[in-house]
Amino acid sequence: MSLENANGSLETSFQNTIATVQFGHPASNSFPRQLLDRLTAEINSLSRNEEVSVIILKSEGNRVFCSGASFDELLQVENEEQGTEFFSGFAHLINAMRNCNKLIIGRVQGKAVGGGVGIISACDYVFATMESAVKLSELAIGIGPFVIEPAVSRKIGKRAMTEMTLAAHEWKSAEWGLQNGLYAALYSLEELDNEVHNFTQKLSSYNPEALFEMKKIIWEGTEQWESLLIDRAKITGKLVLSDFSRNALLQFKK
Repeated sequence: MSLENANGSLETSFQNTIATVQFGHPASNSFPRQLLDRLTAEINSLSRNEEVSVIILKSEGNRVFCSGASFDELLQVENEEQGTEFFSGFAHLINAMRNCNKLIIGRVQGKAVGGGVGIISACDYVFATMESAVKLSELAIGIGPFVIEPAVSRKIGKRAMTEMTLAAHEWKSAEWGLQNGLYAALYSLEELDNEVHNFTQKLSSYNPEALFEMKKIIWEGTEQWESLLIDRAKITGKLVLSDFSRNALLQFKK
C-alpha cells in the first residue's frame, strides 16, 4: 500500500509476519499533521492485524530520519485550539506506538530533531547509524519538547533529557544516544538493513503471545499518557503563538 502527495508519503510492505512502515517528506522527513494522522492510523491498523508480529519503522533517504514538526504548518497556527490540535498529532502517534500490540523496531539512518526524537523514543528497540545524531531544539523556537518528553525521559532518563533540552542548539552524537539508551546498537549504513533484517527475523520467530505480553510489560506505568500528552499539547499550542516563537520560526525557515 502506498500513499503519496504534497503532505508526504507513507508505504507499508510485508515479508512473512514482519511489516515495514516507511514515511517520508521532501522537507527532511518532517511531519505535517496529515502525515502524522496517516502514520497513526497505520500503526493502529497493524496493531489489529493478526498476521503481523513485528513492525519496522523507517524513513526515506539516507541523511535524515525525521526533522520533527512541519514549520510551515506551525506558522499557520492562529489560535490555541489550532495549536493544541496540531501538537496532539504527536501525542496520538506516540500513544498509538505505546498501545500497539506489536513490537516496533526503529531503523534510524540519520539525524533526528524534536518530534523525530520522540518517535525514536517510542520505538521498543532501535538500530541506528553513526550519523544518527539527535537534538531537541524546541526551546530555541520558543516552545519545549512537552509532548514527547515522557517518551524521551522514559527511554534515556530525566538527566539526559534535561541535558538535551537545555542545550537546544547542540547536536548529541549517535554514540551519546547509544550510551544513554536511545539506541540499542550502531552500525554503518551499509550494515544497517542486514542487522535490522536478522534481528526482526529472529524476533518474529518467537511466540506471538509472548511478544504481546512482553510489549505490555515494557510499557507498564504509562497508562496516564492518554490524557498527559494531550495536556502537554495544550501547553505547546499556547506557546507557539508567542511573538518569540513566531520570530524564531521565521529565522529557522531562512
